[in-house]
Amino acid sequence: MKFRVYLRALEPEDYLITYEWRKDEEIQNMVGGSKFFVSKEKERQWVLNTLQDQNRMVLGICLKENDQLIGTVNIQDIDWVNRSAHVPILIGNKSYWGGGYATEARMLALKFAFYERGIHRIWALVLEDNIPSLKLHERMGYVKEGILHDSVYKNGRFQNQVYMGLLKEDFDKVYQTYCEKYGND
Repeated sequence: MKFRVYLRALEPEDYLITYEWRKDEEIQNMVGGSKFFVSKEKERQWVLNTLQDQNRMVLGICLKENDQLIGTVNIQDIDWVNRSAHVPILIGNKSYWGGGYATEARMLALKFAFYERGIHRIWALVLEDNIPSLKLHERMGYVKEGILHDSVYKNGRFQNQVYMGLLKEDFDKVYQTYCEKYGND
């Protein structure tokens, strides 16, 4: 199996799609950040600002078959001294949930961060109730390093987040196994 997705830089007009994802209640309930309302103009400015930000990369996740934008992945909170970063991902087009697209996109983003940017450690914060995301991280080689109790207030209650980490040498094994099983591009 070859990768069905590729990563690309966001384009200014992508805000029209990301704006719709930001308005979706189901999507917002799955991410760790606080819910907030955003105008189309604010979303447009966010996309434009990400294009200029040298301290993070926000990449579009696109289908190879038709170039459709289905999500985003960030490489952010980069600590160049300790060579660590946070790599959150969002499949915003819910038609592609559960189909392995997030796994492929995360694999590509981690490969880029580790092999092209020299990152040594990637960390993640995942809502404790977001079982699909926890399983995805574990498949990628992440290990649970702790629980941040009541660290996010969402939907009228405090929720725990699981702190997870992935070292480059652990990713190397996962990536090699993935390529042996599915091939790579």
